[in-house]
Amino acid sequence: MSETGTAVPAPRSGGATADVDPVEAAWADYVAAARQLDGVRRAAATAAGEQARSVAAARGELTVVRERLAAQQSQLRERGVPAISLVPTPPEVTEAARSMAGGPAAVLACLRTARGWADAADDTLSARGLPRLARWPARPRNLLVYGPLALVVPLVQLVLFLATGTGPASIAALVVGLPMPAVAFMVGWLAVERLFRPRPEDRVDRTPRFGALVCLIPAVLATAGILLAMLAG
Repeated sequence: MSETGTAVPAPRSGGATADVDPVEAAWADYVAAARQLDGVRRAAATAAGEQARSVAAARGELTVVRERLAAQQSQLRERGVPAISLVPTPPEVTEAARSMAGGPAAVLACLRTARGWADAADDTLSARGLPRLARWPARPRNLLVYGPLALVVPLVQLVLFLATGTGPASIAALVVGLPMPAVAFMVGWLAVERLFRPRPEDRVDRTPRFGALVCLIPAVLATAGILLAMLAG
């Protein structure tokens, strides 16, 4: 019996030696062909099963993506986005069709990518206030935090110097202000992640070198200016 489950008669024994060799060779060829056919059948069954699973998964993804896009379209229309802007252009349709030409597996991959884009769009549409700034480039966004913190102590030093002149208060302000750039940087470093992280699993670029530079420059300029004014006075 072959691996396919079909009963195959055994070769007959007996007869002349010259008649046995061709029969045995034919039998060996038959067995090899049967095994090859069984392997092809098994491979085809496996491929068909994988394709069926991909089709089922793609249908599920398509349903989810359609629902998400419909909800987002409604939100965008409420915000005044023209309907024509929400319809794909012919080149976009052509490119999408080309990317899905590889069969159900390619379609499933494209739908999962589209679902990721829908997730990002939901985050953007639901963002309000500071979380919306999380979509800004890292340096301009972080400057909104590092900048004000870096200016607090230099402004206090300048106000004290202008109010009291060269006196103990100004000197004390200069001494106390020496470690303040480091303090401002640490506060800003912690605040950037707390203010601009849209989702708990996201990581925020805190631009530490840029933040340290922003916190240091105002303090150095203010200290140098006050010292020069004291020496000149």
